[in-house]
Amino acid sequence: MNSAAPPVDSAAFCADLVRSHDFPRYVATLFAPAVERRALLALYAFNVEIVRVRDQVSQPLPGEIRLQWWTDMLSGHAHGSVEGNPVAAELLRAIRDFALPVEPLSLLIDEHQFDLYNDPMPTMAALEGYLAATCSALLALAAQIMASPSDSIEHLARHAGLAQGIVQVIANLPRDAAHRQLFLPQQVLASHNCNMEDVFAGRETPSLHAVLDQLGGEARQHLATASSLLVEVPAAVRPAFLPLGQVRADLKRLSQAGRNPFAPQPLSRLRTLWTLWRASRSREFTK
Repeated sequence: MNSAAPPVDSAAFCADLVRSHDFPRYVATLFAPAVERRALLALYAFNVEIVRVRDQVSQPLPGEIRLQWWTDMLSGHAHGSVEGNPVAAELLRAIRDFALPVEPLSLLIDEHQFDLYNDPMPTMAALEGYLAATCSALLALAAQIMASPSDSIEHLARHAGLAQGIVQVIANLPRDAAHRQLFLPQQVLASHNCNMEDVFAGRETPSLHAVLDQLGGEARQHLATASSLLVEVPAAVRPAFLPLGQVRADLKRLSQAGRNPFAPQPLSRLRTLWTLWRASRSREFTK
């Protein structure tokens, strides 16, 4: 009797991974054509693998080793069988089928090395650089799967990714503070006399609310710019930016008066489905 394990369906594996760990992006792929959807799921599964590294290690060095494996894989120098890793296999297929550039993927890995350490984010410019190389780059790559790249799409991806990333920083504050990790820029904290130790201790202060209000304002500006640019790009590329519907809903929820910024607010999957379906029917995505 053959006791060998059945081969892994790499496409299904990626879909399950994204559905489990990045549900809004998973839902967004449901509005894309089947061929492009498979590539999008490969890209998002890769992102999940990179982002999850910091939660899978207790020390930076093992995390650096895991990230280096992905860097080596993209450069063609991976140790071990790439085909045995379903996410790597699907990502390489997407790169081949859609001529995706490898450099932004490698840079995304490099930027996430910051996640492995407890160094504070120094300035707003540093945070924007980090988000441009991660969230914005991911949107630009997704857009390239949907349509030919252009300067207008790159411009849209930058603003959309900055809005998305800043909202994630606000939403992830309870988890990050518990790990003594700070993505709120020190520069912004200092401008509002907000003490870093108060943040790590989970103290809700007027100074912290002022910091979060400023970041929320930055996110709103980027979201408004992205929304104005969205109607100017080809309709075929817009499904790649459907997560903006969730960003808008999250920003509204996180900006509610009296909200405790340290109280986790898990999202309902049903509400996420409803939010992104409504976004898909909006003027931004249908005009």
